[in-house]
Amino acid sequence: MAGTAASVERVRDRATGLDKFVLREVRGSSVEVYLYGGQVTFWKNNFGHQLLFVSKKATFKPPKAIRGGIQICFPQLGSHGVLEQHGFARNRFWSVDESPPPFPVATSNCHIDLILKSCQEDLKVWPHSYEFRLRVALSPRGDLILTSRIKNMSSDGKPFQFTFAYHTYFSVSDISEVRVEGLETLDYLDNLQSRNRCTEQGDAVVFESEVDKVYLSAPQKIVIIDHEKKRTFVLRKEGLPDVVVWNPWDKKAKAMPDFGDDEYKNMLCVGAAAIEKPITLKSGEEWLGKQEISAVPSSYSSGQLDPEVIRRMHTI
Repeated sequence: MAGTAASVERVRDRATGLDKFVLREVRGSSVEVYLYGGQVTFWKNNFGHQLLFVSKKATFKPPKAIRGGIQICFPQLGSHGVLEQHGFARNRFWSVDESPPPFPVATSNCHIDLILKSCQEDLKVWPHSYEFRLRVALSPRGDLILTSRIKNMSSDGKPFQFTFAYHTYFSVSDISEVRVEGLETLDYLDNLQSRNRCTEQGDAVVFESEVDKVYLSAPQKIVIIDHEKKRTFVLRKEGLPDVVVWNPWDKKAKAMPDFGDDEYKNMLCVGAAAIEKPITLKSGEEWLGKQEISAVPSSYSSGQLDPEVIRRMHTI
């Protein structure tokens, strides 16, 4: 039920024992963010419908990452590096950032600021001093905005490099009825073919088997159209040139202990990323990367987006 004012509340989740923040907007939308992993797990629209996918077999038990929601992949994505899968940010306990520096642009008043700093455990595997500030915001109309700011805090003056992704699990009705637009004609790295560089040939990305791709130099706005639910997700990004698209399909789904055998049918990962060209930060420099996602009603006919979708794409 909608309230009279936006709110941010810290609660201890009884089922998991983990602390989380619940953001609620006046019209009824809400977001849940765990301190573990700095991870958004639930994003509900004004009608209470969950828009993100979280596996029913997700463990919520550190040090295992939470399967679903929006995973923060830093300082590497996947296994393309010397670190653990998707880096360590999603496996760390974050803190509340009590005094974040001013943001370059105003964001919603309904937000929570978190911070992750390098620790001895991190320095053993990635010997760089950093501060990672994350703001999770919910707009009055229910859009979800994640803004990351990463700063090189090294005292030795040395630069460091990293890759990054918002590994975003969208909830969909049927993966075979979903299409992603905005990636057509782009080059991509196919992780199922040893990162072979290919070019997207279709007029949209559709799904008939396992997909694990990084689309390069993608436009700022991508749309994910769910025909059955008549819902379109609009993803907008800044500071993140690439887009990750992933679905494990049936065989790989069965091999993952924290993922249901048939759950691949009801999820799709599409997230803003910086993969092909790692981000380089000199000592004292800061990088900012943002992802905004909205969910709007849509109809799809003869390749035309619903006018409401087009309007929202130009206003978010």
